[in-house]
Amino acid sequence: MKTKMVSYTFETLPPLTEKQRAKLRALAARPDSEIDTSDAPELTDEEWKNAKRGHFYRPVKRQITARVDADVLEWLKAQGKGYQSRINAILRREMLASVRSAGTK
Repeated sequence: MKTKMVSYTFETLPPLTEKQRAKLRALAARPDSEIDTSDAPELTDEEWKNAKRGHFYRPVKRQITARVDADVLEWLKAQGKGYQSRINAILRREMLASVRSAGTK
């Protein structure tokens, strides 16, 4: 039997049923001491010291059509495979620089 993949975004999530809301209220009312963390023990301060924020974060990719000057495209392709990833990296670098500079004003 073939199964259909279903995916949602926050904007398209179906509304919660009253049964689901009741279960969430019951979970929220439980004290932390009742949470079983034996399969995922809490990290110590020493372990948190070496943590890296966003290490496993992978932004969602979207396919677009963009017009790029021919010489720019040739330059990117001349550097080897992965020119689209390089375009993304260049744009991300500029975006982050812009966000940082906007935050210091």
